[in-house]
Amino acid sequence: MGHAGKDTLKEHERPLLSKRTKLAIAALVMCLVLLSLLLFLLRDTIGHTLMRGDSSELETPHHITVGLDALLIEENAIRFDKQRHDGHAPRIDLALMWPEMRGYSLNNRNRFDDPTQTHRLIFLQITQSTMSLDMSGRIGPIYSQLFDGAPFAGPYGLTAHHLRPGSGYDGETLFTAARPGDTDYAIRCMNDAASDAQAIDDCQRDIRIGKDLSVLYRFSRKNLMDWQKIEQAVVAYMNQRLLTAGN
Repeated sequence: MGHAGKDTLKEHERPLLSKRTKLAIAALVMCLVLLSLLLFLLRDTIGHTLMRGDSSELETPHHITVGLDALLIEENAIRFDKQRHDGHAPRIDLALMWPEMRGYSLNNRNRFDDPTQTHRLIFLQITQSTMSLDMSGRIGPIYSQLFDGAPFAGPYGLTAHHLRPGSGYDGETLFTAARPGDTDYAIRCMNDAASDAQAIDDCQRDIRIGKDLSVLYRFSRKNLMDWQKIEQAVVAYMNQRLLTAGN
């Protein structure tokens, strides 16, 4: 057999994978096995982190100034990471468990992550006031001009007012209630037909707090039966976190 034949035979006898390539593949397989094992061992921690999303379980208080008012608010109550800092802020968004009025924690993470439980949350949006009237103050000068038909008895001791189509409040009903010694209560809610069954914030009301704060709070219509308790709880929560000259 000539040299050409021998060279061809040697080519056929060579292994398809070199020793170095086999070692590299073995090392890669080992790394993948170790990574899989690590992910398995850390599955709970990783799962909690993914479920938590933008939430924080820290109760560190942040000194935040909005307009003319200074507040001290726990980090786990603040919804968005970019708002969790001391100093001035144009707006603060909070998510609180109802009725506890506390922020996020790992023990209660399902209240924030499970769609079947998130209706048990209250959302607050804190800004400097841009209007001289809160929702109660707007009943006479604004909302009454938009009523569609006569008022009628609503649920839980409230009076219901349909709002005229095309008024900017399509699909909403304004509920009001007289409060002796105080302005009438007012809250807007999506109508049952327009509201998502899983909606967590289809009722909203805004109030004035402190020197010049507007607090818009939202909750599920499923909690409308607690409208008086929710109002009292929101006012108490905000007043407890307002910093005055004496604090």
